[in-house]
This record gives sequence, structure tokens and C-alpha cells, in this order.
Amino acid sequence: MNNKEKSPFTPGSPVPYELFVGRQKQIREIFRYVDQTSMGKQDNLFLMGDRGIGKSSMASFIRHFVATQKNFLGIHVFLGKVSTLEEMVRLIFEQLLKEVHGQTWFGNISELFGKYIKQIGLFGISIGFTPPKQDLEELVKRFPEALSNLLKKMKEQRKGLFIALDDINGLVEKVEFANWYKSFVDEVATHYNEFPVYMMLIGLPEKREMLSHLQPSLMRIFRIVEIDKLSNEEVGQFISQAFESVKMKISQEAMDLMVKFSSGLPVLMHEIGDAVFWIDSDGTVDREDALQGVLSAAKHVGEKYLDPQIYRVIQRSQRYNSILKKIGAPLSRNFVKKDIETRLNENERRVFHNFLRRFKKLGILETDIEHGSGAYRFVNEIYPIYIWMQSQEPKPS
Repeated sequence: MNNKEKSPFTPGSPVPYELFVGRQKQIREIFRYVDQTSMGKQDNLFLMGDRGIGKSSMASFIRHFVATQKNFLGIHVFLGKVSTLEEMVRLIFEQLLKEVHGQTWFGNISELFGKYIKQIGLFGISIGFTPPKQDLEELVKRFPEALSNLLKKMKEQRKGLFIALDDINGLVEKVEFANWYKSFVDEVATHYNEFPVYMMLIGLPEKREMLSHLQPSLMRIFRIVEIDKLSNEEVGQFISQAFESVKMKISQEAMDLMVKFSSGLPVLMHEIGDAVFWIDSDGTVDREDALQGVLSAAKHVGEKYLDPQIYRVIQRSQRYNSILKKIGAPLSRNFVKKDIETRLNENERRVFHNFLRRFKKLGILETDIEHGSGAYRFVNEIYPIYIWMQSQEPKPS
């Protein structure tokens, strides 16, 4: 297995729709409402879950399904760096143009965009939408009318429009977005008998709460779908399918290790799977390959997700740094507060309560209810491995 070209795992990116597993209950619920939308009823959904839980992968799968099985025009727009309504609306229409570019009916749609369609990329293989600021401002105000005109143009080709607005965490902090969305829904409800548009907003649970605070009326508008960790069976199914897709085999011992350390989190199963894929040398993943992959993934995950959070907390506190290393050695996901306290010096014990509170707030530790009062654990199996690895590094002389 020396001529590997492409890993089936995608750390940091949505999983390819053909490898998507799980979430069947939530998906069936969403598809029920998509069917209603195809008959003219506009609908709104807030898909929420913690970081790394697979929201974008699920949205990508749904977009593909409604496009291929429900005959919708579906787009998935990422808004992570967007902070204005004008840029959001521009990206929505640009993505719509890209989706129909190359279709026989593209000319019919492109008439709506006037002279602001721009051929971009090598040999003009892609499309940009670049209207001036004042036209974008008008599009924001007349967004329902613009979508209605688009729906009329594509009525013979598609039953409806699916728009997934992903990573909206920055936008929902702005009252302008909350008020705009409320106005959009109200105008559709009062001015259009048929408006087959399914809007899906994707973000963190706390961002939904913020949106609710900024515009309380929005909460009656959205259907809420929350996704949690995958089951061990679903993680195993994904890992098995991923390796099968590149004609690799995996032993049961290796599978059990990868499932355990994935902790039901798609972000971890991709990191671990990718590391194992590149470590294996004979096309059959065994226990040793899996162990080495877990250690390699722990280093990558720690550097990408833990270091940026921990550094902000411990850079000003040598006591926090020392406490973290003592929790990390010996290697364990679980610990009891009083047991750690016996290993702390007096100065460290003074700040231990604040340490636990801060690291819970950061999403690194959580209360371990199953093990009783004073018990804590890391939120997944990978974090303690990285912290243990850091604790074993020799101190600078």
C-alpha cells in the first residue's frame, strides 16, 4: 500500500455525502418539511450542535439529497468571515449562479443578474456576482422579491430552493441580522401564496440563544434540530465504509480502538482515520497502526483545538500550567478533584477551583455525573492523550 493518493477522511471539512452515516431520525424530520416546501410552503430550520459534531456534513448531505431526489436547487453557503447583510446576500446569489452554471437553463436565470456576472478563474470556469454597494443594499431590502423572481425563472426545472447558511456565528450576534430575518419571513407570509424556499441556519446552541435574545419573535419561526455525538455503531460504520472505499481492510482490534478514541465526534474520527490511513503500509489496518494513528491524531488535535484555548488561559499562570500537567499524568480521561488536590502544592490548591471552572467554560472539561460528586472528565478521549504527551516532554534547563 505504498502508492496512496487520497485519504477518504476529511479533517476540517464536511464528509463526502456518499460516506455520510447516522442522524436518521433528524434527517427524516427535515425531509418531511422539505416535502411541504415543494408544495409552496416556506420553512425555516435552525440546525445546531457543538463544534466538531458534524453540522456541516449533515447540511451537505441534505443539500445533495434534496437536489438529486427532491428536484430542488440546493446551495450551501459558508459565512464564517461574513459580518454584513450585503456580503451575505451577495454570496447567496453568487452560489446560486455557480450551482446553475453549465445548465441549459443558465441563460434564463442569468438574466436576473444583469451585467454584474463575472467570469472568474482560469479560462472563466467559474462565476462571480459583483454588483455595486447600492444595488446590494437594495437586494438586502428586497430579498423575498428577488427570490420570488428566481423561483419563477426556474419553475419548469426545479420544485423549490434549498439554502443552507453555515457558520453564521458572527452574523447572529448582530441585531440587524435578527431583524432582517424576521422581516424576510413576515413578508413572505403576508405577500406570497407560494414560496417554495427552505432556509436552514447552522450554528452553535449558544448562538441560537443570542438570536432569541435579539429578536424573541424568531423562536416561533424556526424548527429546531439539534445533533449530538454519533453512536459507537455509527462511528464504526463510517470507518468501515471509508476504508472499504479505498480497498483497505481493518482488524476488529483496530476498529475498537478507533471507535473508542473518536468519542462519537466526527471531527475526531476524521483526524484519527486520516492519521491511520497514512501510517498503514500494507493495506490492512491492525492494532499497532491504530495506536500510532491515535497518538498522531492526538498531537494534531491538540495543536489545532487545544493549544489556542489553553494558551490564552495558562500563559499568565504558571500554576494553571502545572495543574494541567499533573492532571495529564498519569494518562486518564477521568479524575476526582480531591485526588488531584493531594498532588498540588498550596499555591496550586488556591486556584484549583477557578481552574476547573475556566476549563469547563472552554469546553475542555465536563462534570462526570456517573462517577459522583467531585468527578470530572475531559470531553473526549483525545484531549488527555495530548496533555499527557505534553507532560512527558522534558522541562527546559
